Amino acid sequence: MTPAKPTAARKGPIDVGAALVRAYLTSERINQTLLELLDPTIWRLSPPCSKRRNIATSFAHIHNVRCMRLKMSGRGSKIPAGLDRADVTIEQAKSALAESATAMAALIRRSLDAGGRVQECPPDVVSMAMAAISHEAHHRGQICHWARELGSPITSEQQLKLWDWHKRWKETPAE
Repeated sequence: MTPAKPTAARKGPIDVGAALVRAYLTSERINQTLLELLDPTIWRLSPPCSKRRNIATSFAHIHNVRCMRLKMSGRGSKIPAGLDRADVTIEQAKSALAESATAMAALIRRSLDAGGRVQECPPDVVSMAMAAISHEAHHRGQICHWARELGSPITSEQQLKLWDWHKRWKETPAE
């Protein structure tokens, strides 16, 4: 019988805290990939199903929610400036999201070092990180839907870039 090829599970234990930070940063890399794929001509257009939000305001919302979490839980850390939903550009969104993702990753690390607790965010750092990833994935889904509604869909080939977690994971810094 041929021995099984070694897998990640057989290489020894993983650092779950570092894996959590990297998972969060991988989700951010997917945000950045979506920003790169979007047709800039639809950035501010209102989709027929949502008169209150558009693609630009949704990316600003993701960043601003991160800033709110950092204000509540990241006392003592540098809080990125919020984005103005009314006039945010794609480049501003890319930069601000990168900055707030770095700050959120630092909050996750500090919370892990503090035993997994996050100020003003029960029950723990894993729940906070998973809620953030889920929230952002929800908005990415809306944005992809709106792009289709606005006549500039994310193609099947482009969608694969959003779903290829392993490739996006490789594009993030290791802890």
